[in-house]
Amino acid sequence: MKILLYSLATLLVPAVQAHSLFTTLYINNVKQGQGDGTCVRQNTDLPHSNSPVRDVLSDDMACGMSGTVAVNYTCAAPAGAKLTFEYRSSPNKGGAGFIDESHKGPVAVYAKQLASVDDDATGPGWFKIWDEGYDMKADKWATEKMIDTNGLLSITIPTALPAGNYLFRPEVVAMHNVTPEVEPQFYIGCAQVFVESSITGTLDVPAEKSVSIPGYLRKDDPSMTYNIYRDEEYAHPKKLYPRMGPKPFVPSKANAAASGEKVVRQTQGGIPDSCLLVNGNWCGVQVPSYTDDLKGCWAAVKDCWAQTDACWAQLPPSGGRNCKVWAGKCKDLDAHCSAKDFTGPPKYELKSDDFPAPGPIPAAVNVNVEEDTDTDTEKATSSSASDEVTTHLVIISRVPVTVTVTPTAIPSSSPSPWTSSTSREGIPDFTPRPTDSDTVQPSETSKPHCGGRKRRRSRLSQQ
Repeated sequence: MKILLYSLATLLVPAVQAHSLFTTLYINNVKQGQGDGTCVRQNTDLPHSNSPVRDVLSDDMACGMSGTVAVNYTCAAPAGAKLTFEYRSSPNKGGAGFIDESHKGPVAVYAKQLASVDDDATGPGWFKIWDEGYDMKADKWATEKMIDTNGLLSITIPTALPAGNYLFRPEVVAMHNVTPEVEPQFYIGCAQVFVESSITGTLDVPAEKSVSIPGYLRKDDPSMTYNIYRDEEYAHPKKLYPRMGPKPFVPSKANAAASGEKVVRQTQGGIPDSCLLVNGNWCGVQVPSYTDDLKGCWAAVKDCWAQTDACWAQLPPSGGRNCKVWAGKCKDLDAHCSAKDFTGPPKYELKSDDFPAPGPIPAAVNVNVEEDTDTDTEKATSSSASDEVTTHLVIISRVPVTVTVTPTAIPSSSPSPWTSSTSREGIPDFTPRPTDSDTVQPSETSKPHCGGRKRRRSRLSQQ
């Protein structure tokens, strides 16, 4: 019976290789929980878990499909900590890639303060922490830079955020199929995080920086109708990509109600200390003890297998590797009872079967983000294609002032593709493990490129 349950569960997670899903949260370079998916709201429709959201007016725009329902656990992080979001094209396979390279577009991170983790994710209160669209100097979209970092994206939690529950929402947008009739594809998820801080109260977000999701985008917005393959988009000078959504907001202590010396810590919603093993947002606890008791021994076996069934029933798209690990404990317990060892439970070492990170954890992309005072709706989030950049600075003056600066070249040895970060930090103590065989994957097929390579080669040959 257990084998049947396992077989059914493993057949429910096919993946569309071109698509992607936010599966895993890291805090200060450390994966949260075990078995991926802890504190992360993922699409519970397993066969379509990495499918994009296409209707910008649907509630799915808040935290993705199934994202309006809170998960069991909320991860604690100090204000100023680094959050890293891992996206996967195959949600249950670590290191299998981020997204097809044809899926080009902008990337952003939003946040929303909640009175409680069960508060509605949809509606007002969202603000943007960081975004990037098309980097003209590097000739790369933000999605291409995420491919370079193996689907990992890091941001720093603003230090002035008041303590409390938040949703952090990475947003990856694919523009490759945009036409007047076809909208961009949105790959969205939310991490439940309790920010620990000495700052308290409700965050005051300026009206122009606070948005409602859904509602922050319209189908006819320039950022929504931008065609990345039209010839004029590759003209010289290249046309800027219009910013999608609001400008980033950098909170200060003035945006909070109060500040004190005592740090407010998370007191509920975290992973319980009684958890012996975690798979996503499920945890296994020790079975009841028994002494020279046949009935007690077999009752413990029944309890253990019931927890295994619950693990598979709560299977996230990121897989059930630790459900199998827990089943190993149940088999060992069964063997002891069969051998008439009726005192227990026996000692059994549970080793979480986690995937390692797909690559080095990148530095936070928003470390140099400052309050944006530029009123141009087509703010250049990317550099000029020339060697000199004309930068407009907001200064105290009676006349406009233009300063021409020569950018400092990033050393070729730096692996970071992001303009706001030039280094990567190593992730500590992750031991490679065998590839997950929990799920059945579709056979490899040719991947669409929508003519992008051919157009780019043609354009470069004319320069």
